[in-house]
Amino acid sequence: MKIENYAPVRGKECLPVNWNKIKAVLKEAILNIDPILFACATLLSIISIVTVWGAVDNFGMSKLRMQVFIFVLGIFVTVAVAFFDFRVIVDKLWLYMLIGSVALLVLTLVLGSSGENMETSNKSWLKIPGTGLMIQPSEFVKFTFICTFSRHLFAVRKEINKPLNVLLLAAHALLVVAPILLSGDLGVALVYLAMIALMLFCAGLHPLYFAGVAVVVVLLSPFLWEMLADYQQQRIIVGFNPEAYPDSKYSWQPLLSKDAIAAGGLIGKGVLGGEHYEVLAASHTDFIFATICEKFGFLGGFLVVVVLVVMVVRIFMIARFASHSDYGGLICVGVGSVLAVQILLNLGMCLGLLPVIGITLPFLSCGGSSMLAVFMMMGLLHNVYAHSHAVRVAHKADTFDIDSSLL
Repeated sequence: MKIENYAPVRGKECLPVNWNKIKAVLKEAILNIDPILFACATLLSIISIVTVWGAVDNFGMSKLRMQVFIFVLGIFVTVAVAFFDFRVIVDKLWLYMLIGSVALLVLTLVLGSSGENMETSNKSWLKIPGTGLMIQPSEFVKFTFICTFSRHLFAVRKEINKPLNVLLLAAHALLVVAPILLSGDLGVALVYLAMIALMLFCAGLHPLYFAGVAVVVVLLSPFLWEMLADYQQQRIIVGFNPEAYPDSKYSWQPLLSKDAIAAGGLIGKGVLGGEHYEVLAASHTDFIFATICEKFGFLGGFLVVVVLVVMVVRIFMIARFASHSDYGGLICVGVGSVLAVQILLNLGMCLGLLPVIGITLPFLSCGGSSMLAVFMMMGLLHNVYAHSHAVRVAHKADTFDIDSSLL
């Protein structure tokens, strides 16, 4: 037998290495990946890294290193999450996932801080002892909540409109959303609420329930408004029409963002060009789209939007393909709604159409927690793609002739 088929072990003789098994595992890992989603995520991440590199004199080398590190780590995390059948893990651990998520959010509510943004009073960041690093737990909880809520919805799918089941689903959602709301992070809470609403709709909840919630929200709106902090009220008032409040400190971010987008013209000022990012706060995070447009112009911004749209459409295509023998389709709806809402809110902020509420642009905005969480959710999508029988059938038959009652 050839020596290269053996691997040395300290204190023992060389043991044979099953290269065929290793090749089979690697092949399975590759087959678990949807090429369209992987290509979109990779392209967006590369655009982000190049943009940060082009402004490294302002953002700092540490931001560039972190973005590259999170991208590489994110690829490994995506493949790892995609490799194991989500049904086996979630079915066994869903209760622990829910309890752990709620505990982490409550811990953040008690011990958290506002991170680098000292103006706000929210408590959405948690410091990791002994490291100096800070994480945003609500970003990672998106991953676990989508898993547990999807399983819950699928378990009650045949009787979802019974009042008791609706109350239990509402309790499930409030366990996660309530701590986020109490922490003052309205932007992330809004993303959660939109995701929950779309998942409930796709699971078959009767429209009357949505109408009832809408009526209650309208009736309580004056009280809800008074519960907001002053800076939150000002951001909302100014955010929908920043031009009407040119002297407000809450209007200069969206106004500078619009100026940066306009300054880029058709082809932009080049990867090393531009100057608005030097004075635009959060130009590498919440407003990175403005930085991209200034450097790469309308064409660069258009490319980013097209890739984002293709990615979201592909996610809902996989949801449509997903077998109704499990809750893979609902997982896709959850992830797709999170990404779609974040994209709409972030682009609305950058274009001065919506209030600035601290929402990142998936795969583009700098930030370890948000970017790594998106890669984790992308792994879920690849997992559904790989392990759902309907996806396999549809992919091989190249047909859309599959029951799509979830969508």
